Amino acid sequence: MKTFLVLAMHGSPPNDFPKNELAEYFGLKSRLEMGGGMKNPALEERYNQLNEKICSWPRTAENDPFWAGSQKLTFDLQRATGLEVLLVFNDFCSPNLEEGMEKGISSGAEKLIVITTMMTKGGEHSEVEIPAAIQKVQSHHPQVKIVFAWPFEPKEVASFLAQQIQRFL
Repeated sequence: MKTFLVLAMHGSPPNDFPKNELAEYFGLKSRLEMGGGMKNPALEERYNQLNEKICSWPRTAENDPFWAGSQKLTFDLQRATGLEVLLVFNDFCSPNLEEGMEKGISSGAEKLIVITTMMTKGGEHSEVEIPAAIQKVQSHHPQVKIVFAWPFEPKEVASFLAQQIQRFL
């Protein structure tokens, strides 16, 4: 069974993105989220334009260290598992989760295992957004098995963190 891993990372804005447009983006995002479901097509269109610009901004290690670190983690995870890893982002970067899963499916995936570095319960991305994206893609591709390898066991996360702490004692 052809299996791909889908590594869902958070993402961050590139540090060389125009500051005035970034401020406008966050302002629009806040206004749209606080609108209580009220539609404002002009605001939504401008927000979508800025979101597309942020997500498609060219990334380097200099302008987005988080993106570069995510690339390195993808490479290391691929080596550790022997599986092809598709890197996706919840915010600020492309591809998003749906795009990444669709890429895997178009490349012949029969199974997608979605994993995130967001390890604790209570987060909007891991508890709401990622499952919703999985459900949407799954509804279009019922023949593909999609598994969300989450939540993490708190004891296992604590053990992992304790091992890291040992390096600094």
